Amino acid sequence: MKEKTEQLVPLMRREGLVIQGLADEILVYDQQRHQAHCLNRTAATVWKHCDGSRTIAEMIELMTKELDTPVDEQVIWLGLGQLRKARLLEEPVTPSSSPFAAVSRREAIRRVGLVAAAALPLVTSIIAPTAAQAVNCTPNGQACNGNGNCCSHNCVGNICV
Repeated sequence: MKEKTEQLVPLMRREGLVIQGLADEILVYDQQRHQAHCLNRTAATVWKHCDGSRTIAEMIELMTKELDTPVDEQVIWLGLGQLRKARLLEEPVTPSSSPFAAVSRREAIRRVGLVAAAALPLVTSIIAPTAAQAVNCTPNGQACNGNGNCCSHNCVGNICV
C-alpha cells in the first residue's frame, strides 16, 4: 500500500475554471458548476503541487519548505479529499490508497490540536446564483419564506444567510 501512495501523482483540474490568486488564498470559480471555492494557504499549496508529476512524498517535502513548517501525509490527504469534493482534481484520488485518506477535518483537528488547526487545508465552497436567480433572489440578512428564494440558497429562521 505504501508504494501505491508514493507513486500517486494527483492532477489539478484547469478546464472551465477561473483562477485568481490572492495574498494567502486562491479563489477558483467553476464555470461548469457555477461554484466558487476559496482555498486557504495550505489547500492552495496542495492544489498548486497537483501538477500530475509530483508524488505525495515530493509534495510533503516541497510544502514543508514552502510553508516553513513540518507537513505530514495526513495534511496532504486532507487537502486532496477537500479538492476532490470540490471537483478541482482531474481524477478522484482513491481514498483507500492511504491510511490517512479518510481522515476528516474534525479528526485532524483532534489529532493536531486547535493551535495547529489553522495550518490545515480548507476549501470553502458556495454556489453562485445564475443571472436569472440573482435578479430574483433575496440578499443575505433579509427576510425569506423558506422556499429557497435566498441568493445564498440558505433560509434559516426566515432570514437569508
